[in-house]
Amino acid sequence: MDGITVADLAIWVIEPSSTQRRIIEGHLEALGISKTQWFKNGQSALNDMHQFQPDLVISAMHLPDMTGTELVQAMRDDQAIEAIPFMLVSSETSDYYLEPIRQAGVIAMLPKPFQGEDLKRALYSTLDFITPDHEALADVVLDDLKVLVVDDSKTARSHIKRVLTNLGMDDITEAVDGRKAIEQLQQQFFDLIVTDYNMPEMDGKELTTYVREKSNQRSIPILMVTSEANNSYLSGIKQSGVSAMCDKPFDPATVKAMISKILTT
Repeated sequence: MDGITVADLAIWVIEPSSTQRRIIEGHLEALGISKTQWFKNGQSALNDMHQFQPDLVISAMHLPDMTGTELVQAMRDDQAIEAIPFMLVSSETSDYYLEPIRQAGVIAMLPKPFQGEDLKRALYSTLDFITPDHEALADVVLDDLKVLVVDDSKTARSHIKRVLTNLGMDDITEAVDGRKAIEQLQQQFFDLIVTDYNMPEMDGKELTTYVREKSNQRSIPILMVTSEANNSYLSGIKQSGVSAMCDKPFDPATVKAMISKILTT
């Protein structure tokens, strides 16, 4: 995949609306993308993914046979296709539909209508996911890093691990919440913690407070990944001692830049 460009991407688009298809098709053609397959429902796209895996799946939220949420969850639950990048294009605003997609790990969530530049940025995020540029992390010995990933969502943990592995981090331990993370911290030392905010038992803020005040690894960098939009909550999280915060969904370039900053300062 070395030297791959946006124009080289093979993209599967699931969009039942012919009008929306023409709009998306126009944006893709303007970017020089010609390797596309179009589907009107989710199941036919899932079937086709097992025959030939695309570089990216772009889907609407509301399909004739399922939602985009159900589509990405089906992909993440299928080992053969779980790593395919996913992008949502939708006017949906309900967290009932959107939060599971954020947790599953997506390249981008574009509103309808979107601008060509929005799609272009998302496609470059796809490239960075597929063939990450390690230059920003050149000063860090990545394969020696011990990373603790904390998230109650298995699909979210899997997505974070894929991003970190693509960047060259292989020694990754998982924990399903803050309490389990503390157990891991009591057993071994880590170089980096990547944690969700909203978790049962003990959330990311409480975990960060414990690490900073009570653990024997008080200076360990902590990257908080959250879909929380409440500014008062976010302010409290920052004050708890996190090294950096990243929104869900996040793009690999942002994560790479944040990790580079917190590991080299």
